[in-house]
Amino acid sequence: MCYDVQTKLETLLKRAIRFNDSEGIRRIKEELGPYLTNHFHTTGFAHQQLLIYQNDKPNQPSPAHWGLVPHWVKTQKQKLDLWNKTINARGESIFEKPSFKDSATNKRCILYVDGFFEYHYYRGKAYPCFIFRTDNEPMAIGGLWSENLDKESGEIFKSFTLVTTKANEFMAKIHNNPKLKEARMPLILNKEEEEEWLSNNKKEKIKALIKPSFAPELSFHTVQKLRGKNVLGNVPQVSDEYVYQELIDAF
Repeated sequence: MCYDVQTKLETLLKRAIRFNDSEGIRRIKEELGPYLTNHFHTTGFAHQQLLIYQNDKPNQPSPAHWGLVPHWVKTQKQKLDLWNKTINARGESIFEKPSFKDSATNKRCILYVDGFFEYHYYRGKAYPCFIFRTDNEPMAIGGLWSENLDKESGEIFKSFTLVTTKANEFMAKIHNNPKLKEARMPLILNKEEEEEWLSNNKKEKIKALIKPSFAPELSFHTVQKLRGKNVLGNVPQVSDEYVYQELIDAF
């Protein structure tokens, strides 16, 4: 799964900087000032607004809440009942699930992250790990977005979910939750796949992109705990390596 990520400001603006001139970047920073922040650790269960790149404006970042709220949701209760269940979307079923099928066809997006956090289970305990690209470049995670009309405020509520796929061999060793049927990982796209994900509306071509990423591009290390008492919180050190002696021979 992918419930916890790190995405710093430079990473969030990576695509905008790649495709826009200096004047365009200035306008983006001016318009999105309140959302330009570092998220050294954020969880989907907090439903924060992060900057995504949508298929209808692929080079312009836009704030959206993590946890997809489909366009057909009518009440606040319905939204809250659904919200924690749509942080991730299983790639194999996005064209069938009512919450995702419209977005899978018409509303895809990318979230750029520095890495994501996942738990490794060993002798009954869970240990948080930080997974990142070996070259330390940002990861492009494929996602879906949606817009929902909030009838109480009259405002459009934009949200997104991150697509997941079956884990590759590398991630299967880390994401070994005994309660799950199989190991999962986020849909990590290379540069060519990024453009396909944002521009192609053919179902079969989109399905072909939903596959595990190439394992040698990824590295990981264990980190200090992310939840509970005495956590580091949203600080740069949250993704620093932390060695658990009992895990030295586990991997």
